[in-house]
Amino acid sequence: MVTDFPTYPSGLRLAGRKVVVVGGGQVAQRRVPGLIAAGAEVHLVSPEVTPAIEGLIGSGEIAWVARDFAEADLDGAWYVLAATGVVEVNAHVGATADRLRIFCVRADEADAGSAWTPAVGRHGEVTVAVLGDRRANRDPRRTAALRDRIVEGLQNGSLDDAAPKPPPGVVLIGGGPGDPDLITVAGRRALMEADVVVADRLAPRELLGQLSADVEIVDVAKLPRGRSAQQAEINRIIVAAARAGKRVARFKGGDNFVFGRGYEEVIACRDAGVPVTVIPGLSSPIAVPAIAGIPVTHRGVTHEFTVVSGHLPPGHPESLVAWDGVARMRGTVVLMMAVQNAPAIAATLIELGRDAATPVAVVCDGTMPTERTVLTRLGTLAADLEEHGVIAPAIIVIGDVVTVAYPDAYPT
Repeated sequence: MVTDFPTYPSGLRLAGRKVVVVGGGQVAQRRVPGLIAAGAEVHLVSPEVTPAIEGLIGSGEIAWVARDFAEADLDGAWYVLAATGVVEVNAHVGATADRLRIFCVRADEADAGSAWTPAVGRHGEVTVAVLGDRRANRDPRRTAALRDRIVEGLQNGSLDDAAPKPPPGVVLIGGGPGDPDLITVAGRRALMEADVVVADRLAPRELLGQLSADVEIVDVAKLPRGRSAQQAEINRIIVAAARAGKRVARFKGGDNFVFGRGYEEVIACRDAGVPVTVIPGLSSPIAVPAIAGIPVTHRGVTHEFTVVSGHLPPGHPESLVAWDGVARMRGTVVLMMAVQNAPAIAATLIELGRDAATPVAVVCDGTMPTERTVLTRLGTLAADLEEHGVIAPAIIVIGDVVTVAYPDAYPT
């Protein structure tokens, strides 16, 4: 086969068309999901498959022929991937595909195939595919790194993106626990596409510095105090900006709907007839303990975890928490917004039956450069918060999972 000419790039429209994958190992496991996403009718031929591929078969997403390759398997195919670990089998597949004039990718020896698989990335409605035309230029790590740089440039606006911009409206973006690298790809893209950004204090602030100079930033941490008054003003701002034809990003810390007031903003937009969409974020009560090395669940230790808002103390007339039920649970309790009321919460849990020796971890400034973890027990939580000068924001984890993460601090 002649290999001295450059490749001719082309986008394959595989929806509803038969694609044959020969081989059921790791290469097939990487390639099949992309074929499914393209709408292809995937027929996989292999005596054995990986557990991940078996799951795709069980869900009906691909068809499996559980035997060795036969030339008749390519009947009606538009595209073939030869991905077995046997050179002779891949060569047989490739020769059969050539005879039938079907493009074939050889996973074992790229130059022997009639097609190559590029490093693919996506940004909105734009697909980026990177190929090296010569053997020396087809280092997979190099092409993947170049793809990532291009996609990142489209995401952060350093590359001009000719794709159509989203229409006016509001998008609620969960920014994650604080580290700017922990925002989702979709969240970062929507943020960079906005005309107006309405940002919370706990949203990843560094990302605001990447916005275009013409983007209006509304810092809602500076709005007049009072929970109800502030939320009403936020609702007014996002609705008014959207009605003025702006793309509005409501940028929040953590996730929009986990002890945030995101759904109140959804209701306000819907009542005003303003289009609104939601991009979830990594939720702090799970992500922050994880970053600190604490699993909120662990096999043989806990079968449940409960996330509780601690902004009101036990016994407060507006509290909706059944603290007696929380105290009876054996699993993990994660407290948010609870630094001020943690002493009262700990005392109540002990009074209602939770062991005072229960391990506790207080993760301060989770995911940020100033992150630190204070280890204590339920009975000494109040004193240790004061001794270590703990201030908000902090996530408090109560339960034996803390011992799993820090066994030396809690000797048995």
